[in-house]
Amino acid sequence: MQRRVVGTVQDDERMLRFVNSVDGPRLAALGTSCPDHFLRTKIKPLFVAWDPATGDVAGLRSAIAAGLVEYRRDYESYYDRCKRADSPAMRDPNPTVILIPGIGMIAWGKDKSESRVTAEFYNCAVEVMRGAEAIDKYIALPQQEAFDIEYWLLEEAKLRRMPAEKELARQIVVVIGAGSGIGREVALRLVKEGAHIVCVDLNLPAAQATAKEITDKYGSGIGVAGTGISNCGPAIGLACDITNRASIRAMLDRVALAYGGFDSIALTAGIFVPPDTSGHIPDDKWALTFAINVTGGYLVADEARKTWLEQGLSGSLVLTTSANAVVAKKGSVAYDTSKAAANHLVRELAIELAPLVRVNGVAPATVIQGSSMFPRERVIAALAKYNIAYGESEPDDALRDKLARFYAARTLTRSPITPADQAEAFFLLVSNRLSRTTGQIITVDGGLHEAFLR
Repeated sequence: MQRRVVGTVQDDERMLRFVNSVDGPRLAALGTSCPDHFLRTKIKPLFVAWDPATGDVAGLRSAIAAGLVEYRRDYESYYDRCKRADSPAMRDPNPTVILIPGIGMIAWGKDKSESRVTAEFYNCAVEVMRGAEAIDKYIALPQQEAFDIEYWLLEEAKLRRMPAEKELARQIVVVIGAGSGIGREVALRLVKEGAHIVCVDLNLPAAQATAKEITDKYGSGIGVAGTGISNCGPAIGLACDITNRASIRAMLDRVALAYGGFDSIALTAGIFVPPDTSGHIPDDKWALTFAINVTGGYLVADEARKTWLEQGLSGSLVLTTSANAVVAKKGSVAYDTSKAAANHLVRELAIELAPLVRVNGVAPATVIQGSSMFPRERVIAALAKYNIAYGESEPDDALRDKLARFYAARTLTRSPITPADQAEAFFLLVSNRLSRTTGQIITVDGGLHEAFLR
């Protein structure tokens, strides 16, 4: 069974010296000499025969594809040749280490931690080879001995006792807007299910703070020296301006370097620009509202589509719309109409990206808790609008709580809508629990009857 894996790229001077050397292909083919290394790196890595001087990327892709086919065939032959009567069934025949001249090493594992450990082990193997060659000649483990280690019955028993993988294990989810509010809560919710989280926000320190919160709790793993962004753990924080296509592309490319690719995107970034004191929305504010709430979603989808198609793996895109998309209200014409457009963008993208990627939306009602869209000034303006008593000296949280309770009283469930409520809907749509659902909007508004479809 073919399963997704998470990558670690190493392109430092030490690894490039090995993969670019004349002896690199010969030594790599011999395999490792240490049982501890071997259990991580398999019998040998895949060394891709490619001349980086040509700059032929299409040729590199073809060489990798052909190399994988040959590697699997060779591994099957190795298993058939060395297996014993009581040997466990053949395991995944794919390489865990790929070496590419001019590029370096890509190590793979079920999660980022495992791929980084695999990279670290192969670094050790390279140093053993270098030392042995400097003295005399490197000699690897005999294949039968290597097989008996790899398929040792006690090792098989240990593998069988491993706990089941979590629901979103091996998944890379990009959460845009992860610096606060719904986005932060979505990131924290999905990582609980085993996903690797790319925390993205226009505010880089906020994105990094959410990523740090995750890595502090779930660990950062073992790093490989000198590998830059690839030296990360279950989460990273990146900056991105979703109104700028180049910024989106750069962010997605950094995700590929960090993890090897991505599976799903949860877009929670949005903006509400209130009218001026006369009730007018300036043209630039109108344009900004649509740039972030509508065009941004399209640009993210359009750039992500290129990667999804290259990967050839199924994925999920979840956009944030709003209950306001179907409820007209005074004072929010730009926001409400932008969210109505976002609703239809979900449906259009579901058609455009099918069948590879499912596209759905989550439509919250007003979420005040932790939202960057509700600064103190907007909360006070709303309290005044609805004639809700408040004191100028009251702290921000107290004011937000009053407004949240007012909005809750207008719903059927009479409960404030929280970021955690929205995160649960995102989880359902990113997971395979609703794997036959696309082009739909899940409303999480506490039962706002004004938003019922007519």
